[in-house]
Amino acid sequence: QVQLVESGGELVQPGGSLRLSCAASGFSLSTYAMSWYRQAPGRERELVASITASGDSTNYADSVKGRFTISRDNAKNTLYLQMNSLKPGDTAVYYCKTDQTFFWQSARWGQGTQVTVSS
Repeated sequence: QVQLVESGGELVQPGGSLRLSCAASGFSLSTYAMSWYRQAPGRERELVASITASGDSTNYADSVKGRFTISRDNAKNTLYLQMNSLKPGDTAVYYCKTDQTFFWQSARWGQGTQVTVSS
């Protein structure tokens, strides 16, 4: 079964930290660039961070630069998002995604994990 499963989302206080994981099964992540997206109620889904297949290059939305870190462990077939100094504006459902760098690759989405930053 081909699947991406996010985990680690929960309710946290402003200023807190959280680490999200995205575990792949049924296929290998090693040849895919990967991204984290998020979507808050009533808003468009937005790109948060991306990483190359080898993990040698990353990109971040301006709103999370300096606070979030995307990383991967291809040996574990897992993508991560370390989230520090969380703000209420970070509240959203977070999704991981395989990017379609080559035409023979499929773009795949996980089901998402809820992150809520609130007092």
